[in-house]
Order: sequence, then structure tokens, then C-alpha cells
Amino acid sequence: MRSLTDLPVEGSTVALRCDFNVPLDDSGLITDDLRIRAAIPTIEFLSGRLAAVVILAHMGRPKGKVVPSLSLAPVAQRLTELLGEPVHLITETDPLIVRQEISRLAPGSVTLLENVRFDPRETSKITEERMNLAREWALWADLYVADGFGVMHRAQASVTELAELVPSAGGLLVAKESKVFSTLLQGADRPYTVVLGGSKVSDKLGVIASLLPRVDNLLIGGGMAYTFLLAKGLSIGTSLQEPDFVETVREFLQQASNLGVNLVLPVDFVIASEFSPDSDTRIVKADQIPDGWMGLDIGPETCKDFSRVIQQSKTVVWNGPMGVFEMPAFAQGTLSVAQAMTESNAFTVIGGGDSAAAVRLLDVDATKFDHISTGGGASLEFLEGKSLPGLAILEGNQ
Repeated sequence: MRSLTDLPVEGSTVALRCDFNVPLDDSGLITDDLRIRAAIPTIEFLSGRLAAVVILAHMGRPKGKVVPSLSLAPVAQRLTELLGEPVHLITETDPLIVRQEISRLAPGSVTLLENVRFDPRETSKITEERMNLAREWALWADLYVADGFGVMHRAQASVTELAELVPSAGGLLVAKESKVFSTLLQGADRPYTVVLGGSKVSDKLGVIASLLPRVDNLLIGGGMAYTFLLAKGLSIGTSLQEPDFVETVREFLQQASNLGVNLVLPVDFVIASEFSPDSDTRIVKADQIPDGWMGLDIGPETCKDFSRVIQQSKTVVWNGPMGVFEMPAFAQGTLSVAQAMTESNAFTVIGGGDSAAAVRLLDVDATKFDHISTGGGASLEFLEGKSLPGLAILEGNQ
């Protein structure tokens, strides 16, 4: 993959793809600016070399329509604060006018285009439609830099097609993410531990299949753990379950045994009478979940077990919460995993998504982790060993 130093950046107009799909509160204020802050080094690298930086980014899923609540105006404001320089948001949609505005940009300036997903061609399934949109951008872009790791697994006009039309390279964030996840697949220090959670085991099948032959320990929590219990013949009450995947899970359990992988399941749970923050709760052994009750977090003994394994590891990757961390009564499991990682001497990686959100919500010191990914879906697909279209294009343009 070409790097920034391979491009003739000085004095050029650079189309920079970032992932600014950040959460907003009801008043439209950004509640987590991780992805914006992660893009700052690349932005400053380009603007510091007197490139006119034009950022392409998206927010949400407007489905090809202009949705005012998904405007990137809050992002432009936050970028202005972080960079200490005004960042103008171009809301115009006429490509000729956009081109004229960009032609007047000063060297070293930073500008943001409005949500690229307001145009249906950005996410079109038809390659030529995506290419037509990319051609409009290529009329003003001298160079293209991909720094939105969170969208590298998507075939979209601003991710794949534009990279084919003008000289392109990966940004500093994409290079860092790629290096980290390549190491996790090919050369992680051992003992190597992966902690998987989240609601559905079906979302993690590819990751489990890819990582089982590579790891020493696989810790399973969250809603996906209950399908593992089903596979072992245990009763799980009304806990989240995916019966269609029980046989696949049994195969994973057997494979882990054959490979000598320490696959650790919860030994206890925090259960509730209903899915509510103030419902009745109990702590029970994994084989004692009664009918009519549901597991909503791993229990205190499991927290100790997981923490012990994490402390003994040299590499730890975590993707997916251990329980319904948004509710205080069911947040301790997720918090315990995060704290164990911050207290370990291992190389620690959070695979983005809900795990990264949990770190913020539970007020864990994010600086204690070696790497927090900005791409939930992209990081999962990378760990599955899949080729990410956005990265493949960059590697093909060397």
C-alpha cells in the first residue's frame, strides 16, 4: 500500500476520505469524537505541506436523500476546534459550483464536503453509478488519500472508485490500523487471548473460525455466550439465543479442544426477570438459569476468570461487550474486562464498535489501551481474513 510520503502532496488538492460517522445526542452535539481525533494527524500532515485538503465523509444511513439531522455541520465545528483553524462545510450539490469553490481554496486549508451518502450514487450497487460520482470528484482532486478505516470494507464511490481515478495512498490512520490487524493475524506475541462478546454469535462466526487456529485463549461473553451454553445442553431461560447456530458452535468447541485452545465460557451470570434497568436481579451459576429469567451480564466469578487469563497474556484483543453495559446493573462484566486490559502488560487492542463505546460510557482511561480501532465492521472483517475492498484498491495501485 502506498504511503503519504509516496505522493506529491505539496501544493496539490487532496480528496481525503475520513470516517466521521460519530454519535450525536438529541440536540445534535457529538458525544464521542474518537473518529474525528483519529483523523487529525493525516489532516495536519497534508495541510502542513500546503495541500488544500477536501474531506469526504458520511454520517448515518440517509439512503441517498438529504437528511438535515445527518449533516456534517457538527463535524466541521469540531474539526475547527481541534485544528485551531476554520473548517468550511460545502453544502452545495451542483458539481460545477463545488468545483469552483474548491478551485479557490488556499494552500494548507481544510474543507469538508457535506455527507457523501446524501447522493444515492455513493452507495449504489451499480459500479458505473458509483464511478460517475467519483468522476465528478476527480475533476478537482489531484490526489486521493484513504483514511476512513471504518469504511474500508465497503465498495463505495468515495472508497473504491475515486482511488482508481487519481493517484492514491493510505493515510496515517489506515496505515496504523492495517499494521495492527495484520500483526494480530500473522505475528501476535503469545499467549494470545481474544475476548468476544456482543449479542449474536452469528455476527462472530467468521472471526471465531479465523482466530481459533491462531490464539491460545478465547473468552466468550455477552449474548453470544448463551448459544454456547445451549450447545452444551444447558438451560438458559429466556436469554438471547440463536438455535440455528448451535451445531456450528458445537463444532467450534470440538475444534478448540482438538487445537488445544483454552475456550473459556462464563461460569456464572447476572440474570434478570425482564429486560429493564430496574428489574429484579440474581447471580446464578451458568447451569442454574431458571425458566422465565434471562442472563444480561457475566457474573463475578467469570469476571475473575477472564481477568486472570488477560493478566497472563501478552496480546489481548477485545470485541463485543460482556453484557448490557448501557444499564448500570449489567455493566460490571464489560467494565471488568476493560479494567483487566488496562492493568495488564499485554499489547491490548479494542476492535471498535460497541467495545469502544463501552470504554467511553464506563469512563475507562482510553490511553491505557495500545490501540482502539475506529472500524467495528472493518476490524471484524480484517480479523476474519477477508480482503477489504478499500485496502485492496490501494494495494493494487502501488
